[in-house]
Amino acid sequence: MMAKRKMSLNELSEKVGLTLSNLSVLKTGKARAIRFSTLEAICKTLDCQPADILEYKEE
Repeated sequence: MMAKRKMSLNELSEKVGLTLSNLSVLKTGKARAIRFSTLEAICKTLDCQPADILEYKEE
């Protein structure tokens, strides 16, 4: 979704108000959870729906 919006991780970090390292953890799929407020901020910034950026994988 970031590529579609031509937005770098640095730019998203600034607009959402998260550290680069926290966004990196989310992007690589290593996060175990995400706050709804964080998800909302990312979706607002990228003009997308949660389903556009989330993927369910069974462990």
